[in-house]
Amino acid sequence: MRHDLNMTAGDELHEECGVFGMYDFDHGDVASTIYYGLFALQHRGQESCGIAVSDTAGPKGKVNAYKGMGLCNEVFTPEILEGLHGNIGVGHVRYSTAGSSTRENAQPLVLNYIKGTLALAHNGNLVNAPDLRRELEYSGAIFQTTIDSEVIAYHIARERVKTSSVEEAVAGAMKKIVGAYSLVVMSPRKMIGARDPFGFKPLCIGKRDNAYILVSESCALDTIGAEFVRDVKPGEIVTITKDGIASDTRLCFQDRSREARCVFEYIYFARPDSVFDGVSVYQARILAGRALAVDSPVEADLVVGVPESGNGAALGYSMESQIPYGTAFVKNSYVGRTFIKPKQSSRESAVRIKLNVLKEAVAGKRVIMIDDSIVRGTTSALIVGILREAGAKEVHVRISAPPFLHPCYFGTDIPSEDQLIAHGRTVQEICDMIGADSLSFLRQERLTEMAQGLPICTACFSGEYPIQPPEEDIRGEYAQ
Repeated sequence: MRHDLNMTAGDELHEECGVFGMYDFDHGDVASTIYYGLFALQHRGQESCGIAVSDTAGPKGKVNAYKGMGLCNEVFTPEILEGLHGNIGVGHVRYSTAGSSTRENAQPLVLNYIKGTLALAHNGNLVNAPDLRRELEYSGAIFQTTIDSEVIAYHIARERVKTSSVEEAVAGAMKKIVGAYSLVVMSPRKMIGARDPFGFKPLCIGKRDNAYILVSESCALDTIGAEFVRDVKPGEIVTITKDGIASDTRLCFQDRSREARCVFEYIYFARPDSVFDGVSVYQARILAGRALAVDSPVEADLVVGVPESGNGAALGYSMESQIPYGTAFVKNSYVGRTFIKPKQSSRESAVRIKLNVLKEAVAGKRVIMIDDSIVRGTTSALIVGILREAGAKEVHVRISAPPFLHPCYFGTDIPSEDQLIAHGRTVQEICDMIGADSLSFLRQERLTEMAQGLPICTACFSGEYPIQPPEEDIRGEYAQ
């Protein structure tokens, strides 16, 4: 699980969602496997989760679904899972970046329409969702949720009325929707996976015995004992039926350089044991740390990472600089989503409750502290402060990403520019604000090296968006 320390003033980044789909040709129940798959994707969303299943040999259009607010182990009980019978299913974990955090907005979405039933799970953000939604509303559509995933579901359903197959309907919908999306769609006899042509969000294919899996991250395949088959290509639609996998690449960009994977999957979102489009997340973080050591060296006695996502980069920095790598922080793993945050007047700080410093490790030492990002700066200042209280002689902060300067519209909750500590400030000013002896960020040109040459989106650092940003803010409540 990646670190979730930044509880102060909302100083924390979130991914939007994780998706998981499974089709077992041997007609075994898939719900419990989907549950364990979602458990492995829990880092991608902790607000709500859900599972929808169907039986391909049973009556067409009969879908059993259950979803709720909270973590997987809070929402699902053995009795609930045992009641979800079916050999095809989709699951979802959610953190809301667009659309409020309510049970209505939990996924998968199950849609009954003239051609039958669809269940859909979506990771990403559409930039043209408000326009599409208004267009649908004017034609009489009634929405049950405030999320753009329902806009996608409506468009698939509309296209399905005009086309001969669900996969053709998905392709038709993809021509209208613009933005970031990895989709898993369940129809009565098929499971479909689709990825936007830019490839913002990950999606891969796995296989276990006589079952196929579609999932956001490869680490979930390891959890359920499945083998990794391949990544879904940006722009590709894959259709899984009892006859196997069919691929449609008509919507893939001819010019691969237009692709724009979210670089923050490598820096922070994905679990280190995942591989995203052929690049190991763990190795990407090691490379970032090595680059920081080359570009921003400093004399010190110890390199430490802020758990969890700072650890890989800290190890890389240590390997390159030959400065010993150590553990400075003990993390309380039992602070979950329902954690009651201390009041401002309270002496307890959310960071201190989640994180403690090993005084013996840092006392009297010059410490290099590696973290993956600074958003508003409040958490960084607190962590630097507790290192000093523990006796650290010097604290040098190194960040394994460039400074955040611009908001994201593709599914990462980077706040508006006026709330970003790096916006309008020099590195030295930020350094003074967080109380560090020195501060350096990863250079932007290092990001492509980190992704081993794959085309990536760096808009939150550079302001160069691969898609024209929307005129109105689509990013939901966190940006207010």
